[in-house]
Amino acid sequence: MSATTKGALAGLVLALSALIFGFWGFILVALFMAIGVVVARITAGEIDFRNVVNAFKGRSTS
Repeated sequence: MSATTKGALAGLVLALSALIFGFWGFILVALFMAIGVVVARITAGEIDFRNVVNAFKGRSTS
């Protein structure tokens, strides 16, 4: 599935959630989608979770 198709599907889901659930439902669906993307990338190994935690703690990894 191409990035364009994924983006179109994400837009469709967000648009439908805005129509069905209103503004706060839209915000909640967008938040859950973002959390899902981060979890998927961590499990796929594309994001090193330790580096993210260290960045929030102020530790630099150069």
